[in-house]
Amino acid sequence: MTASADNPTTVHGVRLEIHGQVAEVVLDRAPVNAVTVGMYETLITVFRELSARTDVHAVILRSAVRIFSAGADIKQPVEAVSPSESAAEFRQRMARTAYEAILDCTLPTIAVINGAALGAGAVLGACCDIRYAADDARIGLPEINAGRCGGGAHLMRLLPQGQVRLMYLTGDPVDAAEAYRTGLVQHVAAPDAILTEARELAARIAAKSPLGLRLAKQALNEAENLPVRPGYAAEQVYTLRLGAHPDAAEAAKAVLDKREAVWSWPGVAEG
Repeated sequence: MTASADNPTTVHGVRLEIHGQVAEVVLDRAPVNAVTVGMYETLITVFRELSARTDVHAVILRSAVRIFSAGADIKQPVEAVSPSESAAEFRQRMARTAYEAILDCTLPTIAVINGAALGAGAVLGACCDIRYAADDARIGLPEINAGRCGGGAHLMRLLPQGQVRLMYLTGDPVDAAEAYRTGLVQHVAAPDAILTEARELAARIAAKSPLGLRLAKQALNEAENLPVRPGYAAEQVYTLRLGAHPDAAEAAKAVLDKREAVWSWPGVAEG
């Protein structure tokens, strides 16, 4: 998928917009952004393409409709694509791959959650690095009410076991205040202000060293599931890699000179 801020294209309810150094991945399938297999496929394509780009340095995942996402579209008929995989297994595989594409995105990602983020919607938000929520947001895993299991593993990255199990076993959502209290979201604002504030954050992040952002994201992803000592050792490898690049010296000099840094990556390759 190729798109620009002036000529965005919506494919299967997903649109990519480029605004300077910030990309916005927009969920736009009215009325409630129920996630189809086609949406998963497009999200995979978009986030993989973004990972390979060197002209954008942060990503916002947001909704164009009144809610972030009501979850998977369980009414959508899905046909099996292989005798060795049922239609349900195919849907699950596409969902897993889409979530992994967001988790593995080389760029920092910010979810802007408005209205409800339920089931697959909650997982899409959880896969991002940072979550900003409107004060009317509700986040939940209601799958138990529909005879299914939800995305508890993704929320376990962010919340204590007891909180995840409470949400998982009751199907009850939490409001924005509770999501902020438990650390599920990092900031709450009025619905008409939250996107502006998320864009300000994305611009602030995108102004950092482009190579530094990518190595920092890799360092965090690698260290996340490791104990403290090997996790920190993994981080140090990325520190050495960044320190060997001219942008590291430029960052320090810019701080001392009290000026904006001028980054050389990707013009000057790492190595």
